[in-house]
Amino acid sequence: MKSKVLLGLSGGVDSAVAAALLLQGGAEVIGLFLHNGSMCADADLAAARAVSGDIGIAFRVADISAALRERVELPFAEEYLRGRTPNPCVMCNPSVKFAALCAEADRIGAEWVATGHYAQLRPHPCGSLLLWDDGSPRDQSYMLARLGADTLARCRFPLGGLSKDEVRRIAREKGISVAERPDSMEICFIPDNDYAAFVERTLGVPPEGDFVDAEGKALGRHRGIHRYTVGQRKGLGIALGYPAYVSRIDAVNHRVVLAPAGGEYRQEVVLRDCLWHAPLPVAFDAQVKVRHTKRPATAEVIPGKGGTAEIRFEEPVRAPAPGQTAAILREGFVVGCGYIGDAEA
Repeated sequence: MKSKVLLGLSGGVDSAVAAALLLQGGAEVIGLFLHNGSMCADADLAAARAVSGDIGIAFRVADISAALRERVELPFAEEYLRGRTPNPCVMCNPSVKFAALCAEADRIGAEWVATGHYAQLRPHPCGSLLLWDDGSPRDQSYMLARLGADTLARCRFPLGGLSKDEVRRIAREKGISVAERPDSMEICFIPDNDYAAFVERTLGVPPEGDFVDAEGKALGRHRGIHRYTVGQRKGLGIALGYPAYVSRIDAVNHRVVLAPAGGEYRQEVVLRDCLWHAPLPVAFDAQVKVRHTKRPATAEVIPGKGGTAEIRFEEPVRAPAPGQTAAILREGFVVGCGYIGDAEA
């Protein structure tokens, strides 16, 4: 009897090839397009529908717009007004995307759910399947770090270990219509990539405030803290005679703290809302990734009370921005994650 797999079909080449590989492996594959309600999604829907015809699988559509608005879009905007830099994909995967996939899979009797993420699952000594980061730039385990054990146990990631070039080659060989379709680089609900405008449309225009130095001396005015993130240099709109970087955002007083080069580095951060995927010692050495595009850095991790953890890096790391996710790795396994907490004044 064929295994039944519900796959998130986005209209891009990755999910298309994932579907084709599952089909090639003998699975019964059903494609599910998750519509976020935007006009831009209509083109993706047409592409996903075409893919389902290219490879000959059943196709469904689910409306996730309400869940996305409540669980991702509003919290995303609210975090910016708190001086934080959230990662919407990390927020969306457990609360919207995989929640919708699992719910629909249950409804139609599919044992597995799948996506076109470049990710791998491996058995961990604790007995669970955990995400395993292969160290390549394409690896997306960081984006999936907040998926729970029950969800991971029913996931399949056919593209794990493949390169983008290999995926496009497979798509061409199989005659898939989106083989050369460009990757989307924007957040799905902010297609113009203008975060500040999105925050203003969602929650109103925040107040202006001061740029200040580390001692609190006013350096100039800014147009709202939602326009800045820790580590930012370009687009500050202020000339100080030396390269200046955002080192901290004081949301309470609407201030953006600037520092010369080096001031955006930190050797210690505190995580909140930690999620642990395996039993761990009271304190342990690990590799910690503070952004999807960052290489992991060696650190000591000390889990605390109330879902917190202290991270002490061996060497200072650049711009660990409050609100971003930190993924904690041991021997390649994603053993935990948490949100980087607000920097102290």
